[in-house]
Amino acid sequence: MLDTYRQVVTPEGVALHLRAAGPVPRALAWLLDLALRAVIYAALFRALVGLFGEAGYAVLALVVFVMTWFYQVLFEVLMQGRTPGKWALGLRVVAADGAPVGWMASFTRNLLRVVDALPVGYAVGLVACLFDPWGRRLGDMVAGTLVVHAPRHTPQTAAAVVPPLAPSSPLLPHEQAAMVAFAERAPRLTLARQIELAELTEPLTRSRGEQAVDRVYGIANWLLGRR
Repeated sequence: MLDTYRQVVTPEGVALHLRAAGPVPRALAWLLDLALRAVIYAALFRALVGLFGEAGYAVLALVVFVMTWFYQVLFEVLMQGRTPGKWALGLRVVAADGAPVGWMASFTRNLLRVVDALPVGYAVGLVACLFDPWGRRLGDMVAGTLVVHAPRHTPQTAAAVVPPLAPSSPLLPHEQAAMVAFAERAPRLTLARQIELAELTEPLTRSRGEQAVDRVYGIANWLLGRR
């Protein structure tokens, strides 16, 4: 529901397609994270108050403060854009150009939850999501971030294992897109199917078999700027 695609064009002219997540899966992920934090708070309450009595309330208040402001930031930056809730829903926070989200961007988007949550129930954020073509709330617009669908089984770095290789001749835009698409999808194919597809590019790679697969990976990495 309300999901769409965002096209990002690299400096080399390669179009990448990011499937932006709509408000429904984002809300479900947020509720899962909220439930997880509630469980953690309940466990800490029993442990801290049971051990330290009234002094435990002060420690608990500190933990609640840290969890409130840094739970999302730490997971997003350290876990490739995924909190546990986003991981469960197959979502990921990325920069607007598809790069991993950084500390400042993550902190900014989460700090502005205060605004998106106004006046109640994230009403401002929901309205922003509905009117934005990529389902961004205000925090994402200011931070330059995007929440996208990123299935957990999809390898994210499979194309980076082969050194970049410049093509022997200039490639048309659709040829560049085909190279990148192969690198993204090939890890989910059998080796025989990879070879079959890679050998279609023999006039360009001048190779066959597994060597053709490696050369296509290399060209894709070169097109993506992985020098």
